[in-house]
Amino acid sequence: MRVKDPIMLDDRIYLIDGFDLDVANRTGTYVIKEEELTLVETGPSPSVKYIKAGLATLGLSLDEVKYIIVTHIHLDHAGGAGLLLRECPNATIIVHPRGQRHLINPKKLAAGARAIYGDSFSDLFDPIVPVPEERLLVKGEGDTLKIGPNCTLEFWDTPGHAKHHISIYDPISNGMFTGDTVGVRYEQLVPNGVDLFLPSTSPNHFNPNEMEASIKRIREKNLDRIYFGHFGMTENTEEALNQASDWLDVYMEIGEQVLIEGKGYDVISQRLLVKIREHLREKGIPDEHEVYILINLDLQVGSLGIIDYFKKLKQ
Repeated sequence: MRVKDPIMLDDRIYLIDGFDLDVANRTGTYVIKEEELTLVETGPSPSVKYIKAGLATLGLSLDEVKYIIVTHIHLDHAGGAGLLLRECPNATIIVHPRGQRHLINPKKLAAGARAIYGDSFSDLFDPIVPVPEERLLVKGEGDTLKIGPNCTLEFWDTPGHAKHHISIYDPISNGMFTGDTVGVRYEQLVPNGVDLFLPSTSPNHFNPNEMEASIKRIREKNLDRIYFGHFGMTENTEEALNQASDWLDVYMEIGEQVLIEGKGYDVISQRLLVKIREHLREKGIPDEHEVYILINLDLQVGSLGIIDYFKKLKQ
């Protein structure tokens, strides 16, 4: 197992790298050190061993974990919830109202992911353990959760990436845990002095209008921080939201044109990659940079979501 110390974001929030896809800086679990120890996201089940090691490094026991919040139920964010819960006897999983039944019975969720990832599914996601209903707490729009004497988290319904998506506002840092709603942050480019934020448009709930509305609403909060599901935190919040919104327009324009031409998701992905390469070349990023491993994957899955959206419009 790889060894990587948790990333200290401040004196109360840490980020544990879950090595999703066996890649560093891809998906992580946030640790909020308040009176009620709270985690945000679990990642898939293979990430649970890293969460356990990270908590131990921080001097925290699994018995201390009180809340495990998942922004949405896609397996790269919540697939490990059941497995982690088995090891946290005092914890409760918090999920969007639409996600509750899928954590209780994850068969449909697993089938959807298996259709996308094929033969790689087992290595990436197994085991997927059901969550007992009595250990679930549903939180949606306008709900709150007090986790410390001076910290009450606020829950927002933020669709666009998924209908079962919540974002969580932390008043102490004036930050928001946004899952995938406002896109993906590519940590791999930060050493090059480049911030890149791309929308996450994966199937099967992707809706650009809802995504743009969620971005707009989050922008109006005037955040100091955004905590991304993929990956890490930015204090450059306005730039992050602007990029996600601007690239969303590009994604939809290219997607619509490709479908008019009668072509498929692979062409959407290729054309988007050309646009992104042009953008990054201008910032001095070489074509062989490691970030393209993840960008390529995201564009493949995201192009499927774009096609799915346009097909639903015709129904």
